[in-house]
Amino acid sequence: MKIAMWSGPRNLSTALMYAFAARGDCAVWDEPFYAAYLRATGIDHPMRDKIVEVHEDDPALIAAACMGPVPQDKTLFYQKHMTVHMIPDFDRQFMRSLTNVFLIRHPARVVASYAKKREGPTLADIGFVQQAELFDQVAGWTGEAPLVIDSADIRANPGGALERLCSALTIPFDDNMLHWPAGPKPYDGIWASHWYGAVHRSTGFEEPEGDLPDLPPEYQAIVDEALPFYEKLTAHKL
Repeated sequence: MKIAMWSGPRNLSTALMYAFAARGDCAVWDEPFYAAYLRATGIDHPMRDKIVEVHEDDPALIAAACMGPVPQDKTLFYQKHMTVHMIPDFDRQFMRSLTNVFLIRHPARVVASYAKKREGPTLADIGFVQQAELFDQVAGWTGEAPLVIDSADIRANPGGALERLCSALTIPFDDNMLHWPAGPKPYDGIWASHWYGAVHRSTGFEEPEGDLPDLPPEYQAIVDEALPFYEKLTAHKL
């Protein structure tokens, strides 16, 4: 099985990738389209030039690999995708060959976390509009709502949430998904040194988060724009 997990940034996505990698039967791929997105858009991100230099940036080749044989003779292939990377210029037909799942997080938490790593985020940067668009496209192809899981539910009860996810994917749950070794991983993208500090210090999912953060007006305005897209997917969460 090839699982495409679609999320925005700062969304528990790396921790969930680590959880699947810890199973032992699952190969993982960290943000396959990141370099292609940077090359195609010219957008300035931390470590931009290094990312494009080191990682594949041809979207057609990346899509073919997403659909291709599962690496390392594993049973599962978990692909951690960012919704912002799937720009309209990229052919999305490869997604039809994957089991598409959508990972969501409240936009107030996303904006607060993102702004600590890259100042001045916009609605386009945090991926909610793109996530809803991809959700609708997959639903149109399959005739039913794709799977949705909320990061808050994972942090509240990691075992229960991942058991529900595995059941919905018709794969066995593995207790190893709840723990992983601290530190960088060999399958991390080269951007990990900038973005993954907290998850590299972790050995499992963190405790539930408290109240929503207080944000300055310009950031709260982004949250208000993103909320309808988040709530749309929330209605379908496991």
